[in-house]
Amino acid sequence: MNENEAAIALEQAECLFTDKQVQQEIDRLGLEITQKLSKSNPLVLCVMTGALIPAGHLLTRLNFPLQLDYIHATRYRGGTRGGTLNWMVKPTLPLHGRDILIIDDIFDEGITLSEIVEYCSSQGANDIYTAVLVNKLHNRKTNLQVDFIGMETEDKYLFGYGMDYHSYLRNVPGIYAVKD
Repeated sequence: MNENEAAIALEQAECLFTDKQVQQEIDRLGLEITQKLSKSNPLVLCVMTGALIPAGHLLTRLNFPLQLDYIHATRYRGGTRGGTLNWMVKPTLPLHGRDILIIDDIFDEGITLSEIVEYCSSQGANDIYTAVLVNKLHNRKTNLQVDFIGMETEDKYLFGYGMDYHSYLRNVPGIYAVKD
């Protein structure tokens, strides 16, 4: 795919959530997370690269002391189908004895997020919480229960607000579904 094909995909895509709608959900998520974690000195882990944009927006709504790090584990590597989990970067801050909030862009099947939760647990984290901007509704999920969910969508290929389409369109302000 090139930039011209990405522009065509954007032009033909269905807007599921506008920027304003996404911002409203991020406001709500910020309040929920603040109520739950504001007294726990959490370590927030941004799952790269997809969660970069949602985490950036969400972090400005968490007005309490926290530390931020990132983790880069991917099954997609720019493709549209997941494969074996590839650990690119593990957190640099110690997880032992900490409450952890993992922020990811989407909860699709949950394989990557489940393995990240398992990794945090193996490192001695106390309580581990998960937050996703989008939850896809289908029956192919792992047993992981996400703690904080922004929006729910049909089972379509999505892009925007951090989610990509062949490594393009992460920067689109809104959440779009690729035309079938």
